[in-house]
Amino acid sequence: MKFTNHKIIWALVGCFTISSVGTAQEKPNIILLYADDISARELPIYDSTVWSPPKGGNTSEPQYRAETPVLNQLSKDGCYIKTAWAATVCGPSRAMMMTGRYAHLHKWWHNKDKGKAPNGKGIWDLYDSSPHSIANVAKAGGYATFWAGKTQMNIEGFQFDEACFTPGEGSYNKAIHTTDFRLETRKEDGKKKIFNADTNKEIHKKSYVQSGWYWKPHVQLKNYPGTNKEFVWWPNTKKAEKDFGLNTFGPDVELDFIFDFMERKQKEKEPFFVYHTSHLGHDAWDFLNPNSGNKWPGTPKISWDGNKYTRVTPNVTGDNGKYDTHGTVTESGIHNHVNYLDYQVWKYMNKLKELGIENNTIFIFCADNGTSGYGKSSPVSQKGTHVPLIIYAPGMNLTKKGMQDVLANMSDMLPTIADIVNVKIPDSYEINGESLIPFLTTNKKTHREWIYGYHKETQIVRGNLVLKDGNNVWYDVSKTPQDLISFPVIKDWSKVSEAHRKERDKLLKTIPKFDLHETEHDAPVNGIGKVEPLKLKK
Repeated sequence: MKFTNHKIIWALVGCFTISSVGTAQEKPNIILLYADDISARELPIYDSTVWSPPKGGNTSEPQYRAETPVLNQLSKDGCYIKTAWAATVCGPSRAMMMTGRYAHLHKWWHNKDKGKAPNGKGIWDLYDSSPHSIANVAKAGGYATFWAGKTQMNIEGFQFDEACFTPGEGSYNKAIHTTDFRLETRKEDGKKKIFNADTNKEIHKKSYVQSGWYWKPHVQLKNYPGTNKEFVWWPNTKKAEKDFGLNTFGPDVELDFIFDFMERKQKEKEPFFVYHTSHLGHDAWDFLNPNSGNKWPGTPKISWDGNKYTRVTPNVTGDNGKYDTHGTVTESGIHNHVNYLDYQVWKYMNKLKELGIENNTIFIFCADNGTSGYGKSSPVSQKGTHVPLIIYAPGMNLTKKGMQDVLANMSDMLPTIADIVNVKIPDSYEINGESLIPFLTTNKKTHREWIYGYHKETQIVRGNLVLKDGNNVWYDVSKTPQDLISFPVIKDWSKVSEAHRKERDKLLKTIPKFDLHETEHDAPVNGIGKVEPLKLKK
């Protein structure tokens, strides 16, 4: 099927079939599952010969290889992008995702390197730097919006109707009545020290203040029906309090509230956008095994029989740092986190079928940066930037199936969603992403000529032939090595093709526009001024 003149959205919507409940929904639902700290190499579909072991680093041992039968199938029935990039670390990557822009505009250069607000006080909030955020775009298209999981930012300025945050904002170093699974700072003898609130013991292992987001998590709800406050801590009912405890797993809580939202919106015949920023993949303090030094806390055990998943009901007992999981929780390891994500995607697919909207929903799976202990916060080659990207849309007449050897960027998600929801972003409002819809639904052979990432003051950029990393090292990326990373370093440009040199020169011309860390680090003194509103396409 061919589309012309970029009037894609109308044809796209028309490609979605009538749901089993007998009525046609005007616009497709969208679910964007944004995993945490997961390199592309951790997913079997990328065929890497190397992945991450439980302590971080590199391994080729089969027992540490994730098994993702559901994501494997979605990548075949839909498609996946061979080379998708984010920034090198979570905050800037989430900024890129939510704004469709790079750091020269939103000023989130790194987790601890963010531009000041126009008044010089505090960091510049994303919804101020970039008012046409991913939530605003979906809302302008008439969508109900839900945000679940990790935030890492001020949240009040985003147009999400409802949310389930794990942990909720403001839970750090605060005694939330539902759980003591947190590391907090205390002052003793004039010095700040970090304590495990569960054991009441000082932490001598290198760590940082954090609220538990896996077992016995800190959970905050936004605008949940039936509550009279914008934000409430969960559990907030007698039944929920009775069920909550050591066997409560944060990613399960997120999914429960997402499904509740989906059910309500389907009954109301209102299209929805779910932005699911899972913590799965992120390392954390293992409160169930506080003396273990585990990097990735275990998940509930699951098993795949070739057709369906079975989840073992957790049975954790104990207190004060001494716990027995009775064999119901996996060992540490990112592979178990990836496996659990696959289980959750299976749950998503079943819920869509149950609601009769499987053929009226677009499902996107991606991640924010490279794996901790391997690529996270690394400016070397594409270790920090290379992430998975799977797009599954059974009701859309995709012209692309399976692996797509093209370049894509997390900034592309916002304009892609704008196309789907039929929203026009003003020409005067700079967006650095490019919509994937023309590539996915036409005979267009490529998506982008180059992709970009950033790491503090450094620029990372690549095309189809060459890559410049954050250390200004150039690589020949015309062929993909088995480990997805060991590209030949270009030391003598006379020994590569003229096409390589031409692409290098083109990439160098893209950098100055974004290389503003030293000269325009903070917000403009007077902010961004008046911004044209979003409008529906005619």
